[in-house]
Amino acid sequence: MKIFAYCLREFDEKAMFDRLAEEFGAQYGYSTEYPGPDNVELARGYDAVSCTPCNMGADMLQRFYDVGVRYVATRSIGFDHIDLEKARQLGIGVCHVSYEPETVADYTIMLMLMCCRNMPHIMNRSLVQDYTLKGKMGRDISDCTVGIIGAGQIGRTVIRHLSSFGCRILTYDLYQDPETAKLAEYVPLEQLYAESDIITLHTPATAENYHLINAQALAAMKDGVILINTARGTLVDTEALIQGLESGKVGHAALDVLEDEAGLYYANRMGEVIVNRQMAILRAFPNVILSPHTAFYTEKVVWNMAYKTFKGVQDMMEQATNPLVIVPGARK
Repeated sequence: MKIFAYCLREFDEKAMFDRLAEEFGAQYGYSTEYPGPDNVELARGYDAVSCTPCNMGADMLQRFYDVGVRYVATRSIGFDHIDLEKARQLGIGVCHVSYEPETVADYTIMLMLMCCRNMPHIMNRSLVQDYTLKGKMGRDISDCTVGIIGAGQIGRTVIRHLSSFGCRILTYDLYQDPETAKLAEYVPLEQLYAESDIITLHTPATAENYHLINAQALAAMKDGVILINTARGTLVDTEALIQGLESGKVGHAALDVLEDEAGLYYANRMGEVIVNRQMAILRAFPNVILSPHTAFYTEKVVWNMAYKTFKGVQDMMEQATNPLVIVPGARK
């Protein structure tokens, strides 16, 4: 088994890959750069490529196939950056990873608490030694109604952990789980919008929910609603969100993900002019938190990402039945 890893971080992932390559009896090569037409040749002679969310469209998959790659392992839960139909056509196996939902769930609740207590504003004023109370009053999360859109593994964990705070919890999902129904009330999306003080997103990025939170959805929400997104940037229409913040419809927003974040997050852009007007506007609001897609980032999760990369490729090569496999690696 030979794996070439793109966007490999030398400061944390490399030591894990070194250890796992030995444990799996595998060989691996790596580049710290994202995959692109200029560095596809690095993967020649390898069975699989590993990557983080990046451009894995039809053209890139064809290029990798032409140099002999037959498997793609993304070190992320999401796989919307990979053209699965093209992978099927080529017979390229694709796998993703899974990790403990507590990591993102607890980060989500942290963001809720920070918004409820005006922490960005408080910390900014503390930096200039303004320790007065005026304008810093917060609200108790236990008095809030929280709406969770998407009750999958992470959404259910948010509900379970949040239930200890004593707040009313609403949730919307296409499928209802009896155990979750003991802690949260399943409601139509319209009711969740209308009654929630805090709304948090935990759905995958699909064509159906692109810009799920748009101007129409925001208009249906309470004035001063708190919006949390630790899922995918494309779930939120950023321009509509900016207008909502400007009008006061949105009281706080905490975004760990952002539309068009590719090329920004995980890169050191210090001192550069970043051409992303929407990001610049959001950063100017005192009631907005932007964190650079770090909700997942704990030692345990990074280890699982590395481990399941090797395990996923191994299973695909052995054509074993494995929940990580999205597209069976049918070599022709």
